[in-house]
Amino acid sequence: MNFEPLSPLPLLTGDLPGIAGRIKTHPEDFEVEEIPAYQPCGTGEHLFLWVEKRSLGAEYFLRQLARRLNIPTGLIGTAGLKDRHAVTRQYVSVPVSAESDLSRLDGEGIRVLSVSRHTNKLKSGHLRGNRFRILLRDVEPSAADRLPPLLERIRSHGLINFYGSQRFGRDGETLHIGQNLLAGKAGGRLSPFLRRLALSAVQSALFNHVVAVRFRDGLLRRVLAGDVMGKWPTGGLFVATDVAREQLRFEARETVITGPMFGARMFPAAAEAAEREQAALREAGLQLSSFAGFGKLLPGTRRYALVYVDDLRAQIEPEGVRLEFSLPAGSYATILIRELTHSESHESEQDE
Repeated sequence: MNFEPLSPLPLLTGDLPGIAGRIKTHPEDFEVEEIPAYQPCGTGEHLFLWVEKRSLGAEYFLRQLARRLNIPTGLIGTAGLKDRHAVTRQYVSVPVSAESDLSRLDGEGIRVLSVSRHTNKLKSGHLRGNRFRILLRDVEPSAADRLPPLLERIRSHGLINFYGSQRFGRDGETLHIGQNLLAGKAGGRLSPFLRRLALSAVQSALFNHVVAVRFRDGLLRRVLAGDVMGKWPTGGLFVATDVAREQLRFEARETVITGPMFGARMFPAAAEAAEREQAALREAGLQLSSFAGFGKLLPGTRRYALVYVDDLRAQIEPEGVRLEFSLPAGSYATILIRELTHSESHESEQDE
């Protein structure tokens, strides 16, 4: 299969009629709340602020915090980025020395909901997931009839854990930079942030490709020899050798098949699963050695091919359909919404 990373991804619900709809007509239509990896312990040299922001981009939000608290942005810790066109609630950490200026934070899209202390700065990835509450407007008149089978398909099969197209930049620009970097054709004047983002975009596109091919081949819910399995939901990795046993564990939702995020230190697959991943690299004109030499920018990892959305709920309202669900950190709400609407036109969502 050709590597076409900007082509539409397959739909788990493609054989069912979608409900259409639009998101983010108003910021309140898209609510996101972090599910922290841990709660602040109550003591320490860092203030953990539980903050609500409205219609603020992630970088602008950090600059506003820094300006109002009179501290460098580098002293502010966050677990993940949050969408601009939304109402979001998340933890941020700041040094305890900023405590006297906390009264300056509220206003112009920012509201501090609670303050506690902790022993360490909040770091990227200190996050279990995100809880979403989303209103879909302008849905099909028959949405009430179309929704139940769509929801049941996702609940029973899991959500394909694709990366959203926003990962690749406008018109794929970030992805193209990453492809040039891997081919040795660019990089002299790129900032470290853009280099990391661009290389990550290539990893993400390759993951999507591997998972999409597997889905189209009817193998996304079948354990193959050599698959790297991840324990659900904790993530411990191992290689499937006894396929029959691991198929039963997968069907019991004890484990999940993973896909590759290629890099020098990626947990390797074996046997048939490894052959499929190598084929994906060849189709993209790459090989594992292409990822060498980028050090910490491209270490490699594994990612769940499916995630389970056990708390997925939907309710018909006068304005449309209200969705409530939780996803692990790094999974995209827009991918779930696409399975319901069958639309590619949703606004971008910040990558976690």
